[in-house]
Amino acid sequence: MTDETHDPALVSWVSGAEPGSDFPVQNLPLGIFSETKGRRRPGVAIGDYILDLNGISDLLDEEWRRDLSQPVLNGWLARGPDAHRDLRARLSEILSDERYRDDVEPQLIGQSEVRMHVPCLVGDYSDFYVGIHHATNVGRLFRPDNPLLPNYKYVPIGYHGRASSIRASGEDVIRPSGQRLAPDAEAPEYGPSRRLDYELELGLWIGRGNKLGRPIPIDEADEHIAGWCLLNDWSARDLQAWEYQPLGPFLAKNFLTSVSPWIVTSEALAPFRVPMPPRPKGDPEPLDYLRRENDDAFAIQLEATLSTKGMREKGLPPHVLSRGTASAAMYWSAAQIVTHHASNGCNLQPGDLIGTGTLSTDSDSGLGSLLEISRGGKRPVELPSGETRSFLEDGDEVTLRAWCEAEGAVRIGFGECVGRVVPRR
Repeated sequence: MTDETHDPALVSWVSGAEPGSDFPVQNLPLGIFSETKGRRRPGVAIGDYILDLNGISDLLDEEWRRDLSQPVLNGWLARGPDAHRDLRARLSEILSDERYRDDVEPQLIGQSEVRMHVPCLVGDYSDFYVGIHHATNVGRLFRPDNPLLPNYKYVPIGYHGRASSIRASGEDVIRPSGQRLAPDAEAPEYGPSRRLDYELELGLWIGRGNKLGRPIPIDEADEHIAGWCLLNDWSARDLQAWEYQPLGPFLAKNFLTSVSPWIVTSEALAPFRVPMPPRPKGDPEPLDYLRRENDDAFAIQLEATLSTKGMREKGLPPHVLSRGTASAAMYWSAAQIVTHHASNGCNLQPGDLIGTGTLSTDSDSGLGSLLEISRGGKRPVELPSGETRSFLEDGDEVTLRAWCEAEGAVRIGFGECVGRVVPRR
């Protein structure tokens, strides 16, 4: 539902918050930042700056102040969508009305001057597999005659990841080691991964949770999603191929998950809602608990780029690996993910993180992993520097970006999710 905060005529007095930036006044994502040797605290991205919410606490509702002064946003997310909308409206007023400028401007800090952190204390992290084109492409590599298993179109597939290794954008990707089985070997060996990959995903931040044993109905699922981020589920494909049967991903995935540091709120995304793509003819309808009229997604544009050490030394710009639209990649909606996760009575909690899984489109230009782009290593990517890549090498840097555009709305962005591969120290 849109309101006056989405008005495309609304402008901020903050420099750099003009339409076209990632963070105009129509966005206002929340995050946790710190200055040098300073404590972590909440802020709002506006243009090239962060508004320190502690510094304007006197301008905010007294009931909000405790939750908006903590080093994590769990307490604030738990308040639910009504409080989130009210805060958004108040911030929109403060940052667009010149009457507040003299009091608020001293509380703006350049984004380049701070360190960003994971915005929540993540109690649990689960990753799904809703990208049907990715699932089909990967399945075809391992099961050419049966790429998509029959349960895929009935149940949103997911696995529980590792919360302790979630890090904000900019953290180094230390190359993982583990067991791997060479194609011509009879026994595995232990060593650094030789097939390190990225995965282009979106993450959902859970706001208000549910009690243990009480599922979340599909018509209420949106109320439990506080916001979104970019997510890179780094994957060691050689470790994964050896260990995933019969219980699924383990050491191939849990060494690091990178997220963009800003929670782009569900309220900010309201102008960009689009219908979920219709299911292909002949596909089964969702079971009743996963079915709702007019289920929707968001028109989120996704991009992944690669910069190697050699490219940077030559002054070459990053190479675009993929571009695509999230809604075109998703077989299951965000509401269906949340409802299914809680359908057995699992209690979701404020600050929990849920990944969509890799979001690949049905064209080669929109593939969300090197495993797919290189066809399992058989068709290396040719880079402007003359180098090639089937999988990531030390010094390679992957950057994920996302933004939303729609007629009659101001473009908003997610910022970046960046990681550079380094050898184990």
